[in-house]
Amino acid sequence: MSTRTMKLAVGPILYLWERSAALDFYAALCDAPVDIVYVGEVVCSKRRVLQKEDWPMVAQALVDAGKEVVFSTLALIEAESELATMARIVDNADGRIEANDMAAVQYCDGRPFVAGPHLNIYNEPTLALVAARGARRWVAPVELPLATIATLGATRPPGLEVEVFAYGRLPLAFSARCFTARSQNLAKDDCGFICGDYPDGITLYSRDDQPFLALNGIQTQSAAVQNLLPQVEALRAAGVDILRLSPHSRDFAAVIGAFRAAVDATGEAARCPEPSLPGGYCDGYVRGEAGIGHAG
Repeated sequence: MSTRTMKLAVGPILYLWERSAALDFYAALCDAPVDIVYVGEVVCSKRRVLQKEDWPMVAQALVDAGKEVVFSTLALIEAESELATMARIVDNADGRIEANDMAAVQYCDGRPFVAGPHLNIYNEPTLALVAARGARRWVAPVELPLATIATLGATRPPGLEVEVFAYGRLPLAFSARCFTARSQNLAKDDCGFICGDYPDGITLYSRDDQPFLALNGIQTQSAAVQNLLPQVEALRAAGVDILRLSPHSRDFAAVIGAFRAAVDATGEAARCPEPSLPGGYCDGYVRGEAGIGHAG
């Protein structure tokens, strides 16, 4: 068994949580056995439960607790106001930026950044391109099989880290439309922040009553939760440096504990809690199969 050091990262909160819940979550992460914490809004620019004054406070508490903090940017930039917000985040961030849109890559202008999972980086030339623009870490798109991640990892530019989305509902697509608002017969511009009523998104079912997708504002996710805990050693062997755990509202501390035990190879039983969301677990993409598949 390889003992090559791997790190654990907690991704940005993809849902609209109440302010107190979000602050409590980050406070708990100060004592959690994770190495990296991503903060900021990725999905919808209208979500401002945590104000711009809150983020530096949250980040400083995490840094004081010994965590690396990365400020994430929007995955879909549609308006001048959103460009301005992205620029402000990049200019004011005391630390790294996660660029999730090529506008952010361009604006970083050679400053170190994380190439987020929403950038379309699928081959060596594209990876080399973003590394030349300042990327120091690449978060693989969720649909890439592990064999491809291993190939790109083996030929990566010097000094580039590889991160994989190891736990969470898979981010599949973004749209100009807000599906959560539409599902409640609300207009996007007058949504009433209805997504706040669904702290893990709205599960969609197929006609034969099987969980299939999840609505999260303008984002479409998988209903199933990707859980790569059983593949930790294969991920390590493939050259993956960092495993990302995407926040959910329930049992997340137990998930962190299970992955920490697996990453550290402590010999403890590395078992995730039973899935609390109706879609169960999946791991198909990493095995080069349909994403909804689960090896069990």
